[in-house]
Amino acid sequence: MFNDGGDRVVLWRGSALVHERMTLAVTTFLALLALFAAAGVVVILVLAAAGWLDGVREMLGAAPLWLAFAVAATATAGSLYLSEVAGFVPCALCWYQRIAMYPLVIILGIAAWRGDVGVRRYVVPLGGIGAIIAAYHVALQRMPGLPSGACSLDAPCTLIYVERFGFVTIPVMALIGFVAILTLLVVLLPSGAKEET
Repeated sequence: MFNDGGDRVVLWRGSALVHERMTLAVTTFLALLALFAAAGVVVILVLAAAGWLDGVREMLGAAPLWLAFAVAATATAGSLYLSEVAGFVPCALCWYQRIAMYPLVIILGIAAWRGDVGVRRYVVPLGGIGAIIAAYHVALQRMPGLPSGACSLDAPCTLIYVERFGFVTIPVMALIGFVAILTLLVVLLPSGAKEET
């Protein structure tokens, strides 16, 4: 059996190729989930504008809390995969978005378990701040000339690690996640559900 350093290089290159393909598959899956969530937001907003959500809200009860929890958990798991497994170094704006998203997993998980729509008062400000940061990050990636004082040369905020379908970058996915959570809690969650003070 021929076993020198050359074999190890071939094996390493093979595992690097598997790692690259896995990252491509995961990021494509996350981008598809983001597009699905964006389509869901559009449908919810159109139905709300047409006045067709009243009966649906009451029928769903606290289910939008579980959906919002799923969005936050998926966004958190996705961001951890991208930094810890794929090796993408998060920029300062990515960290700020993480600061807004990560607590939502716990807050929304507890609220969903308890059926507590009063969580809106905590989630909406946090999700709104995260959405604003993500929107600025999207704009910064598309217009690198914008001021980016929080960003460093080691992890520039203008760097696009992932771009699927010609426009879905990591900040676009984060923005869609925040907007989906806000839409679920503000538009779809019934106001008559258990609201604790």
